[in-house]
Amino acid sequence: MKSIKNIAVGFLSLIILMQPLAAGAVEIADIKFEKQYKVPETGLELKGVGLLRYLGMFKAYAGAFYLEEGAPISEALADRAKRIEVEYLRPFKGEDFGPAAVEMMEKNVNKATITKLRQQIDYHNSLYEDVRPGDRYALTYIPGRGTELALNGEPKGVIEGADFATALFSIWIGQKPIDESFKRQIMGL
Repeated sequence: MKSIKNIAVGFLSLIILMQPLAAGAVEIADIKFEKQYKVPETGLELKGVGLLRYLGMFKAYAGAFYLEEGAPISEALADRAKRIEVEYLRPFKGEDFGPAAVEMMEKNVNKATITKLRQQIDYHNSLYEDVRPGDRYALTYIPGRGTELALNGEPKGVIEGADFATALFSIWIGQKPIDESFKRQIMGL
């Protein structure tokens, strides 16, 4: 009986944790994500938030996925405005982001596409800096403009191409994401 009670308390805690805050935000692991985000010509709505655990035990980061208002989640990798925010709970070296990103893109995109995108991938990977707990990276794709990488709200660069955005976002929401549970959480599934 005690284990059923613990499960019920844990489930209730999760429901409470996911409730919108008064300021129009959602919280997970004491990290807040706004429910909406404005980009030129459209708005983005929060689809979900999640917590990624490294090796299933260590909290690595919390993330949120936003998609163009009115767009169905089935079009998350389509040429639509989208955003992913990731707030880190552990430190990571900037030089480690590139190899990890390439490895995950290669699992989701064919080799010819990776070769075609090499220049954009290399530029994107050169923009990353070391992060400490509390730092937040955001990737925002706007059709016709490209994907902006920002650290703590400061733009680092823009990478052109819808095909690049699809490859990049596939790291989290592709067929073979970095973590299936995290994907389901941030996509609101």
